[in-house]
Amino acid sequence: MWRLKIAAGGNPWLRTTNNHIGRQVWEFDPTLTLSPREIEEIENARRNFTENRFLFKHSADLIMRMQFVKENPVPEVLPEVKVKESEEVTEEAVAATLKRALNFYSSIQAHDGHWPGDYGGPMFLLPGLVITLSITGALNAVLSDEHKKEMIRYLYNHQNRDGGWGLHIEGPSTMFGSVLNYVTLRLLGEGPNDGDGAMDKGHDWILNHGSATMITSWGKMWLSVLGVFEWSGNNPMPPEMWLLPYLLPVHPGRMWCHCRMVYLPMSYLYGKRFVGPITPIVLSLRKELFTVPYHEIDWNQARNLCAKEDLYYPHPLVQDALWALLDKAAEPVLMHWPGKKLREQALHTAMEHMHYEDENTRYICIGPVNKVLNMLCCWVEDPNSEAFKLHLPRIQDYLWLAEDGMKMQGYNGSQLWDTSFAVQAIISTKLVEEYGPTLRKAHAYIKNSQVLEDCPGDLSFWYRHISKGAWPFSTADHGWPISDCTAEGLKAALLLSKITPEIVGEPLAANRFYDAVNVILSLQNGDGGFATYELTRSYSWLELINPAETFGDIVIDYPYVECTSAAIQALVSFKKLYPGHRQEEIERCIRKATKFIESIQEKDGSWYGSWGVCFTYGTWFGINGLVAAGNFFNDNSSIRKACDFLLSKQCSSGGWGESYLSCQNKVYSNLEGNKTHVVNTAWAMLALIEAGQAERDPEPLHRAARFLINSQMENGDFPQEEIMGVFNRNCMITYAAYRDIFPIWALGEYRCRVLQAKAS
Repeated sequence: MWRLKIAAGGNPWLRTTNNHIGRQVWEFDPTLTLSPREIEEIENARRNFTENRFLFKHSADLIMRMQFVKENPVPEVLPEVKVKESEEVTEEAVAATLKRALNFYSSIQAHDGHWPGDYGGPMFLLPGLVITLSITGALNAVLSDEHKKEMIRYLYNHQNRDGGWGLHIEGPSTMFGSVLNYVTLRLLGEGPNDGDGAMDKGHDWILNHGSATMITSWGKMWLSVLGVFEWSGNNPMPPEMWLLPYLLPVHPGRMWCHCRMVYLPMSYLYGKRFVGPITPIVLSLRKELFTVPYHEIDWNQARNLCAKEDLYYPHPLVQDALWALLDKAAEPVLMHWPGKKLREQALHTAMEHMHYEDENTRYICIGPVNKVLNMLCCWVEDPNSEAFKLHLPRIQDYLWLAEDGMKMQGYNGSQLWDTSFAVQAIISTKLVEEYGPTLRKAHAYIKNSQVLEDCPGDLSFWYRHISKGAWPFSTADHGWPISDCTAEGLKAALLLSKITPEIVGEPLAANRFYDAVNVILSLQNGDGGFATYELTRSYSWLELINPAETFGDIVIDYPYVECTSAAIQALVSFKKLYPGHRQEEIERCIRKATKFIESIQEKDGSWYGSWGVCFTYGTWFGINGLVAAGNFFNDNSSIRKACDFLLSKQCSSGGWGESYLSCQNKVYSNLEGNKTHVVNTAWAMLALIEAGQAERDPEPLHRAARFLINSQMENGDFPQEEIMGVFNRNCMITYAAYRDIFPIWALGEYRCRVLQAKAS
């Protein structure tokens, strides 16, 4: 049976900086025996998901919960609390709800202190892994029959009614999703007529929407390395970009790190025109995916084709002209002597940068796309290389199992991010002593996950920012520094340092707080805003050459309200405890960041959230940043407008419910049927409480609290509802922990700052 293993090593090809703390790996253990009742529970969860998959597209992460509840049983499930519409919300009701929630949430904490969970959602990640393993001949060595079975389950479960697959689990069908997931099922052993008609429906969707020639540029690349698309049907991705002088705004080193780290291996594969072995399945797919015989396809025309279902960012005319020029003029020169010498130098440079990335992330890599692309490039360079062998065990870090099947996650998890928020939520309840053991473990995780050293060598040569003192999104082994993760990690660590060590353990040493502050200060842009991993290194007009039709705003690292607000909050918290450390720099940073937040507020009073859904999320950060900087409702028009915006979106149930459509359309959209969502509701509550809503009119907060209390499930958990994470404007991603963290946090603040304040 399946079992989630935490902080597990045991493989000689695994490297680690901190004994694998935070690592979460699903392992199938045939010797593990479960009781008939436990087996029935798992099968019921799987069956219920499949039967209701078109109504509820999101898994509730039940298999992990079943394992942890068995390993860490809740001693006593307190009675459920419900508050009728006609009843007042009492402190007793809120306290009971919080204890029920914290009892449950503590039971699903891992022994190393983090909270494991599903970070899936995108539907284009698993195909890259399966294609890479198929090409390298490692498919059967890496993926057991049980892995394949669960992956197949996942792909069928997330096929849409019309037969296609979306960009993400809640999205409408796209050519990118449909072709890649159909191909993945075929490579995993499914025949063209398998799946009780599901494969036929998928095949029909592809052909009825123009065939695989209409797939996006990323899809064209994956099909080309597999051998079911010609490289001449791709727009150029010349590796020579890496040889350009850095002073040019288009140099890849100036791009957003996720963008450059994906196009780095893509450019290597393109530069080599690499094609994997032509197997019988590849030959069959050449027939299945197109409406005309493979040898009759006009590949030059196919370069710029893209299905209308996929076209979120259409290519500007200047981009098409650029690709045509490179394709017709530059590539013929670079593919033959003497131009080929330059191509070889560029390929060598690209490979050097891939090896640096691999080694400094312990072969996890910054994300799942470049992870499998780098692994493929290492195999192309040398199939017997040590680098390829070091990549293989890290595949497991990206796989997650739930009742909907096995998926590939959008990172190797969200461990530090979730743990930092969870600490702040628990402390907000003022139930610190009761949940001291939970906080102690979380504190240990935060301390063990701080990055302690910069990457080696000349950072400017490798286009890397400093990382000593930063916190990553997931694990120390991953190691990429991020502005808001550093800020949230610092906020949590500072809060914990104010609690007696007998309860939560020893605090971080002051110099490690100083290192974190140094990272935050180093990441502020000239306009006062904070981007994600690095400074904004180039210009927004570079988006003109964004070749990814599916994603928006990917070329440079833009400043965001979330990152900027988190930095303000962390620096303000730090300044209170360490007032003498870099005081002028910190105060200047806060002033500039505050002005930036005010400057990017929307006319309706909201802020656009780029990493969560969406205006509710962004407005929570906007308000919190301004208040932390010393602004108040009465003297700040931005806060007043923001509160008016949030109050205008409250639903009749007392909650808030925002659809992911807000992210892609950049216009506030309610969930279908004006449904409400526990996470949106909690974000809105937290923002309004911070802005002093309780002193003006607490009724909206009472209504929201009643909604959250009544939403709690029998076991103390909160329900998994619609997807709440986003990246690149158009792709959604799961944050499984949010459904517990934010209701706990909102009710904790409500109890202490609304009800108790009223009583006093």
